[in-house]
Amino acid sequence: MNTRMRRAAVAVAATTMAVTLAACGSAKESGGDKDEDSGAKKGDALNIGLLLPENQTARYEKFDKPLIEKHVKELTDGKGKITYANAKQDATVQNQQADTMITNKVDVLIVDAVDSKAIAGSVKKAKDAGIPVVAYDRLAEGPIDAYTSFDNEEVGHVQGKALLEALGDKAKDGEIVMMNGAITDPNAKLFKKGAEAELKGKVKIGKSYDTKEWKPENANANMEGAISAIGKDKIVGVYSANDGMAGGIITALKAAGLSKLPPVTGQDAELAGVQRIVAGEQFMSVYKSYPQEAEIAAKMAVALGKGEKLDSIAKTKVDSPTTKGVPTVLVPVVSLTDKNIKETVIKDGIYALDEICTAKYKADCGKVGLK
Repeated sequence: MNTRMRRAAVAVAATTMAVTLAACGSAKESGGDKDEDSGAKKGDALNIGLLLPENQTARYEKFDKPLIEKHVKELTDGKGKITYANAKQDATVQNQQADTMITNKVDVLIVDAVDSKAIAGSVKKAKDAGIPVVAYDRLAEGPIDAYTSFDNEEVGHVQGKALLEALGDKAKDGEIVMMNGAITDPNAKLFKKGAEAELKGKVKIGKSYDTKEWKPENANANMEGAISAIGKDKIVGVYSANDGMAGGIITALKAAGLSKLPPVTGQDAELAGVQRIVAGEQFMSVYKSYPQEAEIAAKMAVALGKGEKLDSIAKTKVDSPTTKGVPTVLVPVVSLTDKNIKETVIKDGIYALDEICTAKYKADCGKVGLK
């Protein structure tokens, strides 16, 4: 994990579990302090199951997992632990992982669902077993207890506005391609909705794809199809829902022999995406503060594991297709271009300057003021 990552200030919650109170009577002979300390240890010694959806997108292994682990330890005085599993984009595998954690009696589950509908059965099993569930990054269906993510529709608005900004007065000179995310991901629908609200009526959408499993190779194949259908010289811009797909799209555009690449959007501020922005190959990404999202998820999970309410953490509520009034925290997002790399991902410690500005990108970094 990046040792320069911001350390968020967190308060270790005091434990007031009923088991501690019940032990007070018998504590008198053997020493009350000892038994009270034992009760506190039980309250902090939480086993939190963390289920992440895939490892193709760099964020999950590089940021989400280590950050959640860090915050859980901070919030439990080092006594809490994370039991981790990554589904590698397989919903069936994720359900099996969840069921195993339920059988092994984890205290809480944090779930970033591969498929928001498919996970509902496991969420119900957890609920029946008395295990609270925090939906992380994607709004899982089933009786979830809490949810934290980014304002996903706003992400689409940010991307759409940026693409229009990049196109300027050339917006009507040709057609754009929309490379949306996987239909199994409810966030992809929200990104698309926000982007279309900005783009429709202002550009002609020549082709639009829902990209299976968010995979760059699938985006690459879709883009090759779009180039054949529309013609490479008629594509004035590409809406890409994330950076991984943007990489596949840009590879297809280069292979088609375009002398100048059209503006391509992205999301997640992946290192490769940031470097493509520096090099002028990708117009923008969306920076989302993973440290903030991870901290909130850890706070929710620890509070639920201790039987505490979320009133002080979650000030708003959202409805999922199956559950009304889910306590929710949505983290703001930022449009990332070559103009604000220093003020965002570098300032927040996501990447160091020398990680971005390797020998290959040193000259490009100089051109955009990264020195």
